[in-house]
Amino acid sequence: MELLGTVVGITIKSLIFIIGMFLAAAYLTLLERKFAGHVQQRPGPLHVGYHGVLQPIADALKVLTKEDLVPDDVDKFLFYLASLLAFVPSIMILAVVPFGEPFEIFGFKIYPYVSDVNVGLLLALAFGSISLYGVIFAGWASNSKYPMIGSLRKAAVLIGYEVALGFAIAGPIMQAGTFSLKEIVEAQQGLWFIIPNILGFVVIIFAVLAETGRTPFDVQEAEAELVSGYNTEYSAMKFGLFPLAEWYIATFVLSAITVILFFGGWNPLPLLGWLPIPGMLWFFIKLFAVFMFFLWVHWTLPRYRVDQITELAWKIMLPLSLANIFVVAIWIMIFG
Repeated sequence: MELLGTVVGITIKSLIFIIGMFLAAAYLTLLERKFAGHVQQRPGPLHVGYHGVLQPIADALKVLTKEDLVPDDVDKFLFYLASLLAFVPSIMILAVVPFGEPFEIFGFKIYPYVSDVNVGLLLALAFGSISLYGVIFAGWASNSKYPMIGSLRKAAVLIGYEVALGFAIAGPIMQAGTFSLKEIVEAQQGLWFIIPNILGFVVIIFAVLAETGRTPFDVQEAEAELVSGYNTEYSAMKFGLFPLAEWYIATFVLSAITVILFFGGWNPLPLLGWLPIPGMLWFFIKLFAVFMFFLWVHWTLPRYRVDQITELAWKIMLPLSLANIFVVAIWIMIFG
């Protein structure tokens, strides 16, 4: 009975997280469009509901009711599999991301995470890497030059930035002495890891933008060159899954991991611990700030060329991430 209760509990929490992530991703699209409208001095969506509040529902209905066209020459199995491989791993990362400390409601203890595994950070990176297969399969299965070029560009970008990303997260791991995301947050109760890991944080900014295919790293779907890149041949919901996974769910999850690694997770802001604000609310305040920062970068920088992106990864980001490890090692030797 205890095992059955555990399974039922995990299933219910997983469904809550998945449904919540779908709703969050839907309204993150509205948030981005509003933010982009202010950045570029244009109104954005206004007419569906009060001040455009129902626009995500209208967008979802539009995508779901569009005709699903499949070109004759595609590899149908890989063509259908690609969108799922791009989407599902982004959702799976939520299984290891904690959003706060356990709390009680009406006598019931609530754990705001699906599971707390001691290698949570490694699993999050592994799930994120799997989504690249969806992009590669989409380019290959489409049997078209534009999707293939787009998928190869995406692979070339990620090869460089995932190496730098791996070294950049080594600093917080060294300080916390664990791969558990929950324990990394607990290790920052005194001092946030952003202090000695400022170089690693800079690398993380570029790596997250590269991972999610946002400007200035969106060469895989540069409209002027590749129509729409690796998802050119897709339509209807299969087309919608790619940006939903890459631009919104992945950006949201990677922003959460950034908050956990560098900004103390659900620990309160310095000197503000006396405020009666729950830890989970602190976490989402920081998460919102980091997410909006990535949107600001996306909507203000121009697109880089492919050679500029790879040169930035190997000649600047990789040395910076290695230098961050050196700085953190010295910090640990001096301050413990």
